[in-house]
Amino acid sequence: MSQESTVPAEVVEPAEIPEPGAVTLVVPTFNESANVRRLLHLITESVPARLPCEVVFVDDSTDDTPEVIEKAAQDCPFPVTVLHRQEPVGGLGGAVVEGMKAATSDWIVVMDGDCQHPPSLVPDLVATGERAGAGLVVASRYIKGGSRAGLAGSYRVAVSRGATWLAKGLFPRRLKGISDPMSGFFAIRRSAVTAEVLQPLGYKILLELAVRSRPRTVTEVPFVFQDRFAGESKSTAREGLRFLRHLAGLRSASPAARMVGFGLIGLTGFLPNLLGLWALTALGMHYVPAEILANQLGVAWNFLFIEHLLFRERRRHRRWWDRAGRFALLANADLVLRIPLIALFVHQLHLGVLSATALALVTTFVLRFAGTEALVYLPRRGRGTPGRDGRTARRTA
Repeated sequence: MSQESTVPAEVVEPAEIPEPGAVTLVVPTFNESANVRRLLHLITESVPARLPCEVVFVDDSTDDTPEVIEKAAQDCPFPVTVLHRQEPVGGLGGAVVEGMKAATSDWIVVMDGDCQHPPSLVPDLVATGERAGAGLVVASRYIKGGSRAGLAGSYRVAVSRGATWLAKGLFPRRLKGISDPMSGFFAIRRSAVTAEVLQPLGYKILLELAVRSRPRTVTEVPFVFQDRFAGESKSTAREGLRFLRHLAGLRSASPAARMVGFGLIGLTGFLPNLLGLWALTALGMHYVPAEILANQLGVAWNFLFIEHLLFRERRRHRRWWDRAGRFALLANADLVLRIPLIALFVHQLHLGVLSATALALVTTFVLRFAGTEALVYLPRRGRGTPGRDGRTARRTA
């Protein structure tokens, strides 16, 4: 959804970007006008005296947050940049990636704009990373000295804990040594991350970094999660669904994992297929045309789940109608092989129609998976990501 800046944005040329400092603070914001002045005050009090810094706000707001930042930055002893995105691609995680691309320092610290992450910890994050030779330093609520006190209510505590257990259960090796993969407060060396490989979805950017491009050495420091200074939390049920989709996409990143996921989705597709076949044959239709019609229910079901759970990051390579058409053609072409198999199983092996159909679906599974990867979702060579240019307006404050 396109968002318009409330004031004209001046494009910053490369020469105008602040000189490199010891740390770049990347702060994604969405309607945080009541918090950013306080945040800049806290940064001024605790960071510049211990190490040079710059602050990059990546803003997706529909209120006056960019203007408030611009005015508050006039009293700051460090450079402040505001990047207002015309379209919030990737949500908060996408904003962080934009900020990383704009960072000029060796260390990047990612933190929220609602004052729940104490800026006084920023120098300790960088110092800990330097001492340990680490590429990633996570501010954790779940090690000795840390606390999740700022989480409002038992519901949010339960959701946070459940998300942490789920993530660590799905990625035990990648998240080894990270007690708080849901943390939005961390420091990372600019050399340790390649922003182009990241495919963020929603607000859990640390999980994305840890799974796709985790640095070799990771360490943690404890922190106490503060109360929100003003405004309301952006954590919603919709963000929770995006988080689950993100987990599924990360887990299915390898071909082997995608094949397993493809098979599991295909198994669930048996239900609409077989129910449709049962209903049509019960009405007296011959099993061959009945299977052709019932197959369309399974095709639609499978396409919906495969699109959103297995190939989310590859959808941009073709338009949705192109993908849907190719997927439907491939699935129905599968009938050319499957219907003779069903007939063989029914007449030669004396199987029932439902059993024969299920066995034929399993038999053609590998071919359907390979065809889907190659013909529907394989990236086309020489094609850039469409629609990415001109989405971010840069301003300095």
